[in-house]
Amino acid sequence: MSDGHSQGIHRREFLARAACLAGAAVAGAGLLRARPVWAADGPWKMRLSASSIDFSKAPIEQACERIAALGFEAIDIWSAHAGCPHLDDVQKRLGPQGLKDLLARHSLKLYAFSVYSGGYPKYAELLGGAGGGVAIHGAPGAADPKDLAAKMKAYVDGLKGELALAEKYNSYVAIENHGGSLLNAPDSFKAFADANPNPRLGIALAPYHVQAAGKSVEEAIAACGRQLLFFYAWQNAGGLKQLPGHGPTDFTPWLAALAKIEYKWYVNPFMHDEPPPDEMAPALAKSRDYLKACCEKAVGTAK
Repeated sequence: MSDGHSQGIHRREFLARAACLAGAAVAGAGLLRARPVWAADGPWKMRLSASSIDFSKAPIEQACERIAALGFEAIDIWSAHAGCPHLDDVQKRLGPQGLKDLLARHSLKLYAFSVYSGGYPKYAELLGGAGGGVAIHGAPGAADPKDLAAKMKAYVDGLKGELALAEKYNSYVAIENHGGSLLNAPDSFKAFADANPNPRLGIALAPYHVQAAGKSVEEAIAACGRQLLFFYAWQNAGGLKQLPGHGPTDFTPWLAALAKIEYKWYVNPFMHDEPPPDEMAPALAKSRDYLKACCEKAVGTAK
């Protein structure tokens, strides 16, 4: 083999390896854009988001303005559950670029689309075009405990179509727990985690329903582990008492449990049957301050 020929082969091998490394770097950058990853050193840092349904009686522009003014870092935009107009309005009127521009004006990050109404496939392209995020919806009905593992595996296997969309649009799918659903208590969270091999699929944990079942929220957080993609800071109570700092629950142990699993996403104060915007805004401000105080007690930091 001649020296010139050998040099040509070495050069081609170098270029091929460089191209592979560059491709891996681009893919990694895309994943980091979709999933927030913060420094592992130092205390756990809590990041706060809010749901647009909190201001469902206002247009999406005003909901974003309110959420940003309250100091929340990111937003969860709701489809038509309980008549919330926001996601369908964004899809019809703003589109991906319009949504990106709206969020940029208010320095908000896109965290999630809640697609209990309409389903993820309807909004997958919009979510991806706006930068990617987490799509949240519920699970089917509960299984007999003896059939739980098999039913959970069948359910997870049935999500392959959604996960192909999530891969295509640089997003994630999170399944929320609910009383009477397949995902409803710590044993079902563990069954889900055991059945799920896909890093783009995880759990949106609603403590409201865990408490309603008489189960430990801290145990539920531990069972979800790294598959926890969304956390509703939401207690089982009525009216504004559903919100952190308004009802009787101490959220400090919940935040400590999130810190223990190194939860990388946002903490999202939440309630249903939200009051008018001028009442909701100060209620959320109180929740924000309360969660920061709890975080300081739990892990020595409040961000």
